[in-house]
Amino acid sequence: MIKRLTWFVGGAIAGVAGTNVAKRKVKAAAAELAPVNVARKTRDRVKDAVAEGRRAMKAKEAELRARRDGRADSLADALDEGDEVFVDGRPVEPGQVIVLRQVRDNAQGGRRDRGTPRARRA
Repeated sequence: MIKRLTWFVGGAIAGVAGTNVAKRKVKAAAAELAPVNVARKTRDRVKDAVAEGRRAMKAKEAELRARRDGRADSLADALDEGDEVFVDGRPVEPGQVIVLRQVRDNAQGGRRDRGTPRARRA
């Protein structure tokens, strides 16, 4: 009889504990799926995506300007036949690597031409 009572009490305690855990998980999931929280997460994701897009755009712009101004060299031009290029320990195609160097124009007192209309007219 004591065994049965022990198992009954243990089962009841486990049931109550399991119910409380399940109730907390359901409440947390419901709070996470509330319209305000979904809108906030969506807003944050869109904001992060726009920021990442702007960073990528600026990097690509800098690369294209460097190519236009002659400050970008292709690594493929400097390699001999059979040479390999490694980035982070992995072999890559030489055309995937761009080396940038800064060129200063001394005629303008060390100022760089940023491609503005005023700079192009001068």
